[in-house]
This record gives sequence, C-alpha cells and structure tokens, in this order.
Amino acid sequence: MAKPTLSRERVQAEIGIIGGSGLYEMEGIDAVREVRVATPFGRPSDALLIGTLDGVRVAFLSRHGRGHRLSPSEINYRANIYALKSVGVTRIVSVSAVGSMKESIRPGDVVLPDQFIDLTKRRMGTFFERGIVAHVALADPVCRDLWAALGKAAEGAGATVHRGGVYLCIEGPQFSSRGESLLYRRWGVDVIGMTNLPEAKLAREAELCYTTMALATDYDCWHETEMAVSVEAILETLHKNVTLAKRILRAVVPLAAGARTCACAAALQYAILTPPQAIPLATKARLRLLVGKYLKRS
Repeated sequence: MAKPTLSRERVQAEIGIIGGSGLYEMEGIDAVREVRVATPFGRPSDALLIGTLDGVRVAFLSRHGRGHRLSPSEINYRANIYALKSVGVTRIVSVSAVGSMKESIRPGDVVLPDQFIDLTKRRMGTFFERGIVAHVALADPVCRDLWAALGKAAEGAGATVHRGGVYLCIEGPQFSSRGESLLYRRWGVDVIGMTNLPEAKLAREAELCYTTMALATDYDCWHETEMAVSVEAILETLHKNVTLAKRILRAVVPLAAGARTCACAAALQYAILTPPQAIPLATKARLRLLVGKYLKRS
C-alpha cells in the first residue's frame, strides 16, 4: 500500500473503523489519503486515513493516536465521532481489546457485545449542551444490522465468535483491582474494557450505526489459575490476532455498505426536547451537522 498523503480537498467515506493505528495496513485498500478534520469539539485523536477497500470508501481512525499517545480518559470521543460523521460515515465498526470475565471466553476469541455498562467518570458523553437537550433511546446500543454483518464476517474468517454479551467500560487507565474484578463477575458481564463509552452513546446521538469487535486478550484478574492481566500479555495476544482482525474487517465492509434500513439514521427524530426557537444560534451552528435537518424551519 502506498504511503498515505495529506489531503486538503473534501474526501468522503461510508464505513468508519476505530481502533489501532495499524488496522488500515491491509491488503486491498487503495488510494489512501490522510485527512485532518477540524471539529467544534476540538481535535480528533488523529488524522483520518481514507481509502477504498473492495470498492467501498472507508475511514480509519486511530483511537489512541498513532504511537498510542492518548489514555482512554484523554480521548476526545466527541471530536472522533463528529469527524467521522463530517466525512460522510454512516456506520462505525469499533475494534477494542478487552478482558474476558467468563471462563468460556478465551483469550484470542472475538466477542460481539450488544449491551454496555458505563462506569466512566470523567468523560463528556453527549453532544447536547449549551441550550439544547436531547434524549436518544439507548436500550439497544448497537445497530442490529451492522452487528449481524460483523458476526457473519467474523465467523467466515474462522474466528471463535461469541455473539451478544455485556461490555463493562471502566475509566482506567489502571486495570481493575481483584475485588472489583470479582464484583463485576457477579454482575454477569462478559467483557471489560476502557474505550467503548461514551463512544457508542455519541454514535447514536450522531445517528450513526455502531457495533464493536471486542478482542479478548486476558482474563482480567479474577481467574484463579491464570496470571493477572498485564500489558505484555495483552500485546502478545493482540499481535496474534491482528491478521484475523484485518480479515474480519475486510469481509464486513462490503456486507455493511449500502442503504440503511435500521432506525439508527433517525435516532434524533423525536429526541430533541428544546423548541427550535429556544436554541441559541451559536448552538445551532455548532450542531448543524447533527441536527440541521430537524431545524431547517427554525
């Protein structure tokens, strides 16, 4: 693949992939351009890398920045989601390393969670502030259509796949204490991570389809016969899984492309409670990309 070039012209994409900075280095991707996007919420984690994969325009975003410079709490989740939306992305596949909270989910397995529990404490989790209030539905936080496509792609790539489950998101950057890990086990969660929230919530507010490919790397620290989680163990398993993850991503892109029939595209239709005439002009301008179609007559 040719070295990405910085582009100042408008470049569009359909599928967004958030994950490690090496995910875009896969066979079949052409005409990659590096696009830096300014947002009303500050800088995204990195430039977007936009290219064509099997005929579909794809935008890759390194969640922690190239070189892994940002801790989970430092990531500008709002800027990341806004930036992807601004280049035309309608669907996001998130790739995340997670700890397994169940014996049946082994390191190296792929988990496709369909629920989240948010234990983060310091992150801005909504676009709606400064004179506008919206309450989106989040009972089913992942797009079922995109989730199903990812499951089909993962199974077709030969992965051991667990469809469904609860992703518990902690603040970090520290791993859990043993007491916390045992408590979370009693809650019945399936995997634990630090990055998918408020990412999933913001994607819903931006009317984007969202799903997660969670790569199990360890058993956190609850397991009696396995060593407690360590960065070394995580990296070793991730390196083994990177080829598999790329195969899954390449397979899911054509399955996910095309017109949407899910409800994600209209998540804000009845969610905005503030009357248009009461929303400050500056706020309308700031959120025009997200709410403009609902405020056209205001």
